[in-house]
Amino acid sequence: MTETIDVKPETEHELVLARIIAAPREKIFRAWTDPEILKQWFVPKPWTIARAELDVRPGGKSLIVMRDPEGNEYPNPGVFLDVVENKKIVTTDAYTDAWTPAAKPFMTMILTLEDAGEGKTRYIARALHWSAEDVAAHEKMGFHEGWGQCAEQLEEVAARL
Repeated sequence: MTETIDVKPETEHELVLARIIAAPREKIFRAWTDPEILKQWFVPKPWTIARAELDVRPGGKSLIVMRDPEGNEYPNPGVFLDVVENKKIVTTDAYTDAWTPAAKPFMTMILTLEDAGEGKTRYIARALHWSAEDVAAHEKMGFHEGWGQCAEQLEEVAARL
């Protein structure tokens, strides 16, 4: 089970999930960047990932299609802004393809991975929003519970890599 660590938001429009995950950074990075592995953990069960397309490089697009238990699909297009292998991933839904602006951007995600010793990783995911309303909506959607469950699922998947 992931270990919760206390990391405070740096701005008022930010939500943070911070954990110590019992897997090395390389495995966590691979789980974030390999579409077939990402499908195994990226949404809280019983939701699933119907499709994942990832061009993991600055300016590369992503498309993650989430599926609820009733079979409804929710496409989430985005663009990678920064990628540092085994250390950092920055992605946003502010753009849908290259630099085509999205109709309604919601957030930018900054994921940092640091060595925590003994094969573990200090995992910090920051969701930066454009407004206080977006922060409140994300909290109401269950940001901490959902992203926390995904971190636990990620740890289980990374242990098998």
